[in-house]
Amino acid sequence: MEINPFQAVYPSLEYITSADFFFNTVKEAYSDYRKNGFFQKSAEDAIYIYQIKTKEKSYTGLVGCATVQDYLNDKIKKHENTLASKEQQQLQLMIKRGAAVKPILLTYPTVDAIEKIIAQQIKKVKPFFKVSFADGGEVHTIWKIDDGSNIKKIQTIFAKKVPHAYIADGHHRSSTSALMAKTMKEKKKTGQYDQILAAFFAVKELSIYDYNRVVQGLDDRTMARFMAEISQIFEIKILKKAAKPRRKFELTMLIGEEWFRLKWKQEVIKKYEKEDVLLDANLLEQEVIKDIMKIKDTKTDNRISYVEGPKGFENIAKRTRKDENKIAFCLFPVMIDDLFKVADAGAIMPPKSTWFEPRVKNGLLVLEF
Repeated sequence: MEINPFQAVYPSLEYITSADFFFNTVKEAYSDYRKNGFFQKSAEDAIYIYQIKTKEKSYTGLVGCATVQDYLNDKIKKHENTLASKEQQQLQLMIKRGAAVKPILLTYPTVDAIEKIIAQQIKKVKPFFKVSFADGGEVHTIWKIDDGSNIKKIQTIFAKKVPHAYIADGHHRSSTSALMAKTMKEKKKTGQYDQILAAFFAVKELSIYDYNRVVQGLDDRTMARFMAEISQIFEIKILKKAAKPRRKFELTMLIGEEWFRLKWKQEVIKKYEKEDVLLDANLLEQEVIKDIMKIKDTKTDNRISYVEGPKGFENIAKRTRKDENKIAFCLFPVMIDDLFKVADAGAIMPPKSTWFEPRVKNGLLVLEF
């Protein structure tokens, strides 16, 4: 697949007194920031090395441009549906700004030759710029690769060794980019509308966390009735304290102040044995949320909220304490091989099935159309 250099717009750090405030507001305020001199444009096309250091780990990848054509040809593989309403919102923002301010996050099986170039460039080249964030204690560092030979080398390796990549974050930004390219072509507008700002992180540079559900679903049921219903599909064990699932096909559940370990019964798993990939998120959606709780559309129903794994137990518990009808389900993180199988099969995961890190910031590298 393609990775292309681009003439990036990047922040003028000398004018930024609070990185957290600035980069948290740039999504909506980019046009004003750009007009008032808070951004400048690079003199040349480049591919960028992007490193994110957290308190626990360091993540390193490349930022360049993928193409709308690769997205349309399924070289950029998806695993989530998109909503027309969110695409409309994204399209309005992109047209208003005339820019993409946040890369989509793409992952691919690790290629040693790419890792070698990244390591060599980090040793050889001074950072282009570095930004520290108080919230989360993260440090984001950018290096510029602007010499033609290294750019060509990276492009050749991607063309030969990376036949396709998988969207880890940014399904709506990807689909909106394709929609905008089509719209601008019809209007005979010129610009870089066929390019998608993208961060390419190899699988070994990603962490996948659980994405948990809080569901308002007891309604008129008594606790005894609900437990009787789920006992038909789960083996249930009372826990002495909060705990995450230990493996696939195991969940934990919080009702009130009580935690339970749930294990799918074999006859439930056997019902789906013809599926290419079977995920806990799919089983939970069908067997519990739809069949027992009678919530039919998990994409739009506001009785379901989602809590990413890094936010921890306290955040989950806080949401259930406020409403006695709410139940929390904690899921085991989706394994990367399962995600690849789902995407390769052209299948779709339920909403909010995965939480990937690193989280790329808005406004560090911008593609203007």
